[in-house]
Amino acid sequence: MTSQAKKATKSSVVTVSPPSDCPPDVEELGRSSWTLLHSIAATYPESPTLVEQNQVKQFMGLFSKLYPCWVCAEDFQEYMSKTRIRAESREEFGQWMCEAHNDVNRKLGKKEFDCSKWQERWRTGWKDGRCD
Repeated sequence: MTSQAKKATKSSVVTVSPPSDCPPDVEELGRSSWTLLHSIAATYPESPTLVEQNQVKQFMGLFSKLYPCWVCAEDFQEYMSKTRIRAESREEFGQWMCEAHNDVNRKLGKKEFDCSKWQERWRTGWKDGRCD
């Protein structure tokens, strides 16, 4: 019995993932992509220029077209066609990104995130100091 299998018998919840040198599966790709997107929102200018607003909108459009999971890509494109990208400020873009992520979470039956806390999660760190 492998050490991973032994650990599995001791735990009620087991996440089995392929070795780190394998291509990412849909879950790993999704987690990594959301980390990138939320991090972009967290470092987006507080008061972006019109050029910066257009650039982030272009990026999101291209991202949704090039995303490796075609079902996810089409779903995100549909979301963006129904829900205009709000990029007038960091706060607006961060909120929009959180709402987009929650839309996916609802479809997957996952817990929604409290979007009032997006900056703590992705930019400033939790108020309880656990990220310090």
